[in-house]
Amino acid sequence: MQQLVKHFHTQACPTETFLSKSPGPCKEAQARLLNDERPRGQRHRIIVNIIHSSSDYLPKVLRFLNMAFDSSGDCLIAGDHQGNIYVFDLYGNRFNLVQRTAQACTALAFNLRRKSEFLVALADYSIKCFDSVTKELVSWMRGHESSVFSISVHASGRYAITTSSDTAQLWDLDTFQRKRKLNILQSVGIQKVFFLPLSNTIVSCFKDNSVFAWECDTLSCKYQLPAPPESSSVLYKVFAVTRDGRILAAGGKSNHLHLWCLEAKQLFRIIQMPTKVRAIRHLEFLPDSFDAGSNQVLGVLSQDGIMRFVNIQTCKLLVEIGSLDEGISSSVISPHGRYIASIMENGSLNIYSVQALTQEINKPPPPLVKVIEDLPKSKLNSGGLKMKVTSGRVQRPAKSRENKIQARILKQDLTGNFENKENEVSDGLNKKRLQILLKGYGEYPTKYRMFIWRSLLQLPENHTAFSSLVDKGVHVAFLNLQKKYPIKSRKLLRVLQRTLSALAHWSAIFSDTPYLPLLAFPFVKLFQNNQLICFEVVATLIINWCQHWFEYFPNPPINILSMIENVLAFHDKELLQHFIDHDITSQLYAWPLLETVFSEVLTREEWLKLFDNVFSNHPSFLLMTVVAYNTCSRAPLLNCSLRDDFEYFFHHRNNLDISVVIREVYHLMDTTPTDIHPNGKLDAFVALTKGQYPVFNQYPKFIVDYQTQERERIRNDELDFLRERQMVEDMQAEVDQQRVEDEAWYQKQELLRKAEETRREMLLQEEEKMVQQRQRLASVKRELRAKEMHLQDATRRRFLKLQQDQREMELRRLNDEIERKVHMRDQEIATTAKDLEMRHLELESQKRLYEKLIEENLAEAEQACLNADWRIQALHKQRCDDLQRNACYREVAKLLRENRRKETEVLNAMVGEGAKKWEEAKEKDFHLKSEKKASALSDASRKWFLEKELDDALEHAEHPYNTVPRCQSGQAASSYVPRTSQLKDSSEVDSSTHISLNQRRVQWDTMEQDLMERVRNLRQRLTAQARNRRRTPHLLAT
Repeated sequence: MQQLVKHFHTQACPTETFLSKSPGPCKEAQARLLNDERPRGQRHRIIVNIIHSSSDYLPKVLRFLNMAFDSSGDCLIAGDHQGNIYVFDLYGNRFNLVQRTAQACTALAFNLRRKSEFLVALADYSIKCFDSVTKELVSWMRGHESSVFSISVHASGRYAITTSSDTAQLWDLDTFQRKRKLNILQSVGIQKVFFLPLSNTIVSCFKDNSVFAWECDTLSCKYQLPAPPESSSVLYKVFAVTRDGRILAAGGKSNHLHLWCLEAKQLFRIIQMPTKVRAIRHLEFLPDSFDAGSNQVLGVLSQDGIMRFVNIQTCKLLVEIGSLDEGISSSVISPHGRYIASIMENGSLNIYSVQALTQEINKPPPPLVKVIEDLPKSKLNSGGLKMKVTSGRVQRPAKSRENKIQARILKQDLTGNFENKENEVSDGLNKKRLQILLKGYGEYPTKYRMFIWRSLLQLPENHTAFSSLVDKGVHVAFLNLQKKYPIKSRKLLRVLQRTLSALAHWSAIFSDTPYLPLLAFPFVKLFQNNQLICFEVVATLIINWCQHWFEYFPNPPINILSMIENVLAFHDKELLQHFIDHDITSQLYAWPLLETVFSEVLTREEWLKLFDNVFSNHPSFLLMTVVAYNTCSRAPLLNCSLRDDFEYFFHHRNNLDISVVIREVYHLMDTTPTDIHPNGKLDAFVALTKGQYPVFNQYPKFIVDYQTQERERIRNDELDFLRERQMVEDMQAEVDQQRVEDEAWYQKQELLRKAEETRREMLLQEEEKMVQQRQRLASVKRELRAKEMHLQDATRRRFLKLQQDQREMELRRLNDEIERKVHMRDQEIATTAKDLEMRHLELESQKRLYEKLIEENLAEAEQACLNADWRIQALHKQRCDDLQRNACYREVAKLLRENRRKETEVLNAMVGEGAKKWEEAKEKDFHLKSEKKASALSDASRKWFLEKELDDALEHAEHPYNTVPRCQSGQAASSYVPRTSQLKDSSEVDSSTHISLNQRRVQWDTMEQDLMERVRNLRQRLTAQARNRRRTPHLLAT
């Protein structure tokens, strides 16, 4: 079988259709990836082989380096080593040059949240995000210091992980900001970091075979896989995860594959590849529509360039792609498992069809026993068929060379849209065996249900016919479908709208059928990934199970409802009578169930179980199901009496076992009489025709045509009315415009006049405002002036108070100084008093000494002259005089102390009079010396008197008789003379002391007056200075 090799050039137009046959300005880009007419015997597994070459004089092949599928699996993005990024639309059979990066790409990702955006890692270690539609740069992300070899996108498309040999970084694709960075030691390199499918877990694999799982939001470590056994130690380099995220496959430089169960966190299987496999370069699971994400087929790309697909459960090698001559460098499988894209070692790109590649993968397990039917008589003699029977299984008949057994080959869509595994149809199923299996288990296996349904309904899969219906676009009747049926999923809404439009284009009746969306919705939701199958299932349902529904259009099918009512009357007359009593017709208890095909009253699992039985039986089974649903619910229905209760019951889910209902349906099918059995009124099952869909005209065509004509007439009348109304509105608009212009002119004139008056009023108001503002300004100035004066006055008061405080502090300091000096004066006076006391003590001691001497002399004189009594009396009198003198001395001392006390007070009052103090001290010394002299004179006079008396006594002793008169006269004289001398002496001492004391008193009084005068003058000067300072700020302020 020949291989199709197509070329496209870098100088071609960016966007061209490969299926275009008309010449255009860019003929070089019009290579056809898919032939419209394939050879009849072509069985090649490669859809297309793309070789990228330049259009220079010497063309050279440009090697593809990386590729990636989008989330739908119908678009492929690929980049070459020159930095050209191409998008291949496999559904529309188009390609597009979306970007020229001028440097080789190292990794690609095309499954972002915004479907038109893709990520590309470049050789300069940066990652860029482009839009494939606008071809604009969306974002530029930097942060890696080495080449990025892997990009993993979260299932939501919001986050992405870029991996290089030294680090892995987590990016937020909404803001294109780096969230986290994984730093590792240089000794421990990174093998791969990626998201687990359909989960929020990040798996990081390192070169030391350690595998960690992290929580995406918190980046906390969830678990770590244990080390593999030493007996089969493999240095992990490549990894793959199933779509359900339960199994992790790891391989490396060995022919051993390790399968880890991520739920149990343990190694559960080791697969040994063939001996010619020495190293594993790439691993990827093959998705399957029937395995619910638990992928069983693993693609293993080895060092020899061959990719082998093995079943991980049976460890069976299923198929191989690639060869030693044309080895595969890297490979990517579409998300839905339709295509395998491989970059060959020569730089070209191969796209394989999984459907044509692995028929054994998609088929259900073959039955253990197969029935071999006889050939028609016309072919009995054409060739002999041999059948080898072995133990346990019946083998297929061997093929003869002359007559080959025609095997059904799945045809590929001309547009390149190869459907997923649901497109496969098997001819080996037997309806009777399926019915036996269904009665035994109650439902078909979930894994093979879609396959069995397609076999039972014998869907023709008319791709061309369906494409022609789809190409007609959305029908007018369903343009505003979302307003009547608001569906959250936009994809589901689009599929429903497209399916209903195709049905409306197929037959005009469906554009006016109000319950068609309710009828088709459960099938659309079930087959939303395969619109062709969805359309054909609904069409088959309408042709077979909706027979005679449209004969009374637009009314409900009264004939069908009558059949249901007859069956219900036969099996449950009481329930029917209850319905009749409460005016409940079949349009309420039967038609809601039919028009929604039980989707409102059953869950998904119950509905699938029901339609397993519906599709496996006669079309009358659906009508019997309505009767069975009512009879099985007779207890709650008999309790209902209000119409609203009945309506609610038949439009909402109820507590009813569907298995009981199905058993009741089979019972009704067997026990219903033939005359009322719907089986006799409804035709047997008829499949859709192949190639083209049959004409559906089982409806009152005149009504539909009449409605169509009426609708067209109404539309035309509406258009005429709209045109006339538009004309009237235009004329009215012109009149209104003219009136508006006139009114606007008058209004403008009125506005001008009012504006002039307004301006005059505004001027007057402005003048009044100016006057008021000036008045307010003047009042503000006055207030400010008053505040300023008040502040100045307060400042002046504070200043005067401060000065007063300073003066008070100075006076307190002067008072303290005066007190200190008074204290010093008191100390000096006390010292002087002590000195005087000492002097007085000295004088007293001298006095006592002199008295002692006198007494001694008197004693001698008394011994010498016993008759000298008068001398004793004189001495006694002298002693009295001495006592009087002593009293006088004490009085003088008292006066001296008083004078000295006053003197000390005056001295303390004189501040800063140091020199005078010294003068006073000198004066004190002078007075002391004078007193000493006075005391010395008194002592001398006293001594002289004593000596004279002693001489007289001696003379009297010698001449007692002769000297008597003389003695007497002498005595009188002596008594007089000493007395006078004594008095004189005392008077002199007293006068001198009194004079000195008076002088000192006068001097102290003078000094005190002088000091008081100086203090008074000082206070007057301070008061004058304060007054001058108080007047100065006032003058400055005025």
